[in-house]
Amino acid sequence: MSPTSILRRHRVAALLGAALIISPVIVSFAQSNSGLSTVAATTQTPVAGITAPNGSFAPVIAVTKPAVVTVTSVMKAQPEAGNEGSPLGGNAPFDQFFQQFFGDQGMPMPKTPPQQQGQRAEALGSGFIVGADGTIVTNNHVIDGASSIKVTLDDGTELPAKLVGHDAKNDLAVLKIKADKPLPTVKWGDSNKLMTGDQVLAIGNPFGIGTTVTAGIVSARGRDLHSGPFDDFIQIDAPINHGNSGGPLVDVNGNVIGINTAIYSPNGGSVGVGFAIPSDQAQKVVAKLMKGGDIEYGYLGVQIQPVTQDVASAIGLDHPAGALVSSVTQGSPAAKAGIEVGDVITGFGGQQIKDPKDLSRAVADVSPGVKETLDVWRKGKAMQISADVGRNSEDQKTASNGNDGANPSADKGLRVPSLGLGLTDLTPDIRNQLSLSQNQRGAVVEQVNPDKAASTAGIQPGDLIVGVDQTPVKTARQANQAIAEAGKSGKKSVLLLIDRGDAQIFVAVPFAAG
Repeated sequence: MSPTSILRRHRVAALLGAALIISPVIVSFAQSNSGLSTVAATTQTPVAGITAPNGSFAPVIAVTKPAVVTVTSVMKAQPEAGNEGSPLGGNAPFDQFFQQFFGDQGMPMPKTPPQQQGQRAEALGSGFIVGADGTIVTNNHVIDGASSIKVTLDDGTELPAKLVGHDAKNDLAVLKIKADKPLPTVKWGDSNKLMTGDQVLAIGNPFGIGTTVTAGIVSARGRDLHSGPFDDFIQIDAPINHGNSGGPLVDVNGNVIGINTAIYSPNGGSVGVGFAIPSDQAQKVVAKLMKGGDIEYGYLGVQIQPVTQDVASAIGLDHPAGALVSSVTQGSPAAKAGIEVGDVITGFGGQQIKDPKDLSRAVADVSPGVKETLDVWRKGKAMQISADVGRNSEDQKTASNGNDGANPSADKGLRVPSLGLGLTDLTPDIRNQLSLSQNQRGAVVEQVNPDKAASTAGIQPGDLIVGVDQTPVKTARQANQAIAEAGKSGKKSVLLLIDRGDAQIFVAVPFAAG
C-alpha cells in the first residue's frame, strides 16, 4: 500500500475572528557551517547540576520555560483560486518534495474557508530567547511570508518583533524584540554529545493552547528528511504538534540541544515521531543571521550519490566512502575545475568526505569565491583538484551530459546473461518515448530478468546505459563488450552509468559468483 503518513511542519494559522481559537487551521509545509563564531555574548550560563527529584523535571522547566515565546505572524491570505493542492496556494516551500515522496496519499490538507482577497490570517509558532537584548530564534517557516510579526512572552506580554535574518535551507530565523525589562534566556547546549536514549523536553505552544512541556527521549540521530542539504535531524518521541515549530528541545540540564521543526503523522497529531534541528548546526547559522540578512552558500555544480560496497569494488576503492559524481553542470565551478563524471570526491578543503551529505554541507559552508582543494579518486588513482567555489542560487539546475553525434548501430536484442539484461540501440521511436535528444547515445535496457543481479540492483526497462566502468558507451554492442571485459578482468561488480528521466546515476551490478 502507498504510505499514508506525511511530514508536516507545525504552523497553525487561525483566521482573525474565528469562533474557535484553533479552528479553522492551515498547516504549512516548509520543508554545519565551519569557521563561524558562536553565540555566547548575551546568553546566560549553563544550568549546571539540575536534578529531577522524584522523577520531576520541574527544576528544568522553571529555568527554561520563561524564555520560550509564542510567535504570531500576520499575513495576507492566498487567493482562493491558488489554494488547490497546497495549504499555501501551491507556494509552500518543499511542497514539491512532499508530492514527490508521498504523492496524494497523505492526510487531506485542511483548507481555509472561502476568503476575500486581502483578508488577514495569523500563523502561530514558537521560539526561544537566546539574548537578553531580545534576540529570538524560531523556524523560518513560522515567519515565512509574514507582513508583521508579534511575540508573546511567557508572562503574556505582547511585543512587536523585527525579522533580523532568515535562512530557508536550514529553516531558521532570528527575530528581535525590545522590552522594558530584562529578558530570561536559555543557553545553547552541545547536540553532538547526545546519544540515543537521552532524556529531552520539548517546549512550545501546540495548537495555540499555551506554553506546553512534553518529555521523551532521543529516538535516533542523523535523520535525513530529504528537505535540504543540511538535513541531520534529531528524532524524538516527546510529543510535538502544530504550533511547536521553532520551540526549544532541551536536555536535563536546561540547555537547548535542538529546535523542534517537523513531525511524521498520519492524522495531523503527534504519533511519537518528531524531528529537531541539532543545536550545533543551528547555533552557527544563528550567529550569521544575527548579523542581518540572508546567508550565501557555496556552489560546486555536481550531482552526487553514495559509494556503496559494489561501487567501491567496481572502481578499485578499498572501502566505500566519498561522493560519486554522476553529473557535472556545464559552466559550473566543478566543470571549470575539471571534475569529471565518475570521479569520487573523498576530501574537500582538508575535510574527509564520507558520504554525499558531507560534501553538500562542506561546499555550502564555504563563502562564494573561495578556492578549495578536492581530493579525488579517478580511474584507480588519487589526485587533487582546485576549484573556485561559486554562489548557490535557487535557479541553478543540474545539467545532463550530452554525447557527440554518431550513427546508431543496428544491434537489437543483445543479451547480457551475466547481469540478466537485454539491450538494444536507440531508435527514433525509443527516443520519442524516452524524450531523448537527437545527439544522445547509449544502450537502452529492453529487458531485465527479475531473478538476476541487474534487477536486484535496481536497473529498469527504459534505462539508458551511457557508461560502463567510467567509459562512455554509445551502442548496445559497446555496452555488452565493456561489461564482458569487466567480467573477464576478475571484478566482482561492474559500474553502469544510467540516464533515467531527468537524472543520471551510477549503479553497481555484481557479477554472479562462480
